[in-house]
Amino acid sequence: MSDMSRIKTFNLPDLGEGLTEGEILAWLVKVGDTIELNQPIVEVETAKAAVEIPAKWAGQVQAIHHPEGTTVEVGTPIIAIDTDPGAGPLETPSTTATPSSDLPTPSAASLAAVEVAPAEGMIEPGLIGGAAPGGRTAVLVGYGPRTTAAKRRPRKGGVPAQAAAAPAPAAPAPQPVVAPVAAPARNGQAATATGGLVLAKPPVRKLAKDLGVDLGTVTGSGPLGSITREDVQQAANGVSAVVAEPIAATTAPSFGADREQRIPVKGVRKLTAENMSRSAFTAPHVTEFLTVDVTRAMKALDRLRGRREWRDVRVSPLLLVAKAVLLAVQRHPMVNSTWAGDAIVVKEYVNLGIAAATERGLIVPNVKDAGRLSLRELADALTDLVQTAKSGRTSPAAMSGGTLTITNVGVFGVDTGTPILPPGESAILAFGAVREMPWVHKGKVKVRQVTTLGLSFDHRIIDGELGSKFLRDIGDFLTDPEAALLAWT
Repeated sequence: MSDMSRIKTFNLPDLGEGLTEGEILAWLVKVGDTIELNQPIVEVETAKAAVEIPAKWAGQVQAIHHPEGTTVEVGTPIIAIDTDPGAGPLETPSTTATPSSDLPTPSAASLAAVEVAPAEGMIEPGLIGGAAPGGRTAVLVGYGPRTTAAKRRPRKGGVPAQAAAAPAPAAPAPQPVVAPVAAPARNGQAATATGGLVLAKPPVRKLAKDLGVDLGTVTGSGPLGSITREDVQQAANGVSAVVAEPIAATTAPSFGADREQRIPVKGVRKLTAENMSRSAFTAPHVTEFLTVDVTRAMKALDRLRGRREWRDVRVSPLLLVAKAVLLAVQRHPMVNSTWAGDAIVVKEYVNLGIAAATERGLIVPNVKDAGRLSLRELADALTDLVQTAKSGRTSPAAMSGGTLTITNVGVFGVDTGTPILPPGESAILAFGAVREMPWVHKGKVKVRQVTTLGLSFDHRIIDGELGSKFLRDIGDFLTDPEAALLAWT
């Protein structure tokens, strides 16, 4: 195989939703590593989420063109891969950690040997953005908001991450750099900081990464000395005091001599700021409030939890609020619509968004076509949505296409709020804390469980009557869910 067909340059792919750039958070491979097809090679943060991008080819990493912390545009070459390393050495030596001044200038022949990945519109079937089996579109596995500071993999040899490898040639081409991070484990083996290997299944490696545990320091109790989930959890408990300090250090304010701190606005926070500003000054917002007695709804949840088929299901007040919203949409379809300038687009499907505040900013993943789900299916979907967000695996696709949103401000002990509409949506419901309060019930003042709902809506689409009826129906369901189900379904 010729050098021309061996060396392939992988461009930063279009991650969807019109995103034009991404910041390289961490390289998961280094120059010289042997990689497999679809192996995650780099973690990139966009305005939507952080995603791990898989390799389009198997082979050996020849060059990494941009260091961690660099923001690159979509379509920019980020890594070069030798797809046939067993065919012998290349005509021009691959990038090493030697200073750029000591490296030879690439020849015109070697530059011509680099094959660039297909351009937009020419994506190969089965690859990122291309056609997948069954007519689907192949997408990336997304890693969404993080609740802790990012943890870097152990570095080898102490080579600076900014070390340049080759001077820029006369023809336009990015300068490769070495990103000295430890190679990720494959085939059930985890790499240690010293280069050794330990046995651990992929879910165990993922758990160790999330908990900040170095598998090389863990003694496995499984078959053949493999590391189990219990081993990782025990290790995490033992090192929690050690890892807490650097995490706190990265999140603590750092003030200058003027006692001020400048925090760059980027990624999710930047996109959220742009969306909220555009929505607040484009859609005329109106917010209405309703305080309701949810004692019966809370008792219904308790009875639901006691049923055998629901014992392993996460049942929360948010589940009933979501069901109430979906039933109210069926009674008032105009609420689930979008302002399109010269038309109002009413949507039969409901992609129900659940707002989540993270250290990286606000995200709103949504349950697709939630109106078609049974109560049990809706409970499972909400549980999966929450767990995915907590584990940092929310994909950009899961945060796209929302039609109506719930923001559960009650988890912060807040009674309600005046939420701003997500762009393209006409209504958002704030669900406040459920509190025990004195309430007039059957002519007597009793202690009841009470909550306050806040509904913001686009007054171009939803007038006061429609908004009030929609909010009233949600309140009626939460006041007596059994009666509402019997009356409306």
